[in-house]
Amino acid sequence: MSLALSVPSSVITAPAASLACQAAIAHAEALGIRINVAVTDASGILAAFLRMPHAFLHSIDIAIDKAYTAASFGFPTSQWPQILASDEALRLGLPQRPRLVVFGGGLPIASNGVRLGGIGVSGGSAEQDEACARAGLQALGL
Repeated sequence: MSLALSVPSSVITAPAASLACQAAIAHAEALGIRINVAVTDASGILAAFLRMPHAFLHSIDIAIDKAYTAASFGFPTSQWPQILASDEALRLGLPQRPRLVVFGGGLPIASNGVRLGGIGVSGGSAEQDEACARAGLQALGL
């Protein structure tokens, strides 16, 4: 029996990450809000980031952490309240973890069942942020 020493992995390309950010910004402009948008690879490492002029400074890290959370768990950050509601210990402990965001605005990026990364948006309401992130995915045909 031979031991596998590596596994193949797929990552989002730089042009795709940039396009997703640009599309999220375009949607934010249409909504009349200012956002920060981040795209990470499947490991949660930053692949692209854009900040609109005058977007909230605290939203920089929030956008990055939304992308990180969505990439690492593979589901939208808006699903966390439902998940946490059924488990008291989880509800009290998990949100205390650094970089975990438990409100909307982060979406996983997947193609053909393979997770490529995550996109996170911060600057509007959770619903507006998620709509901007979704615009980023739509620009990629996802």
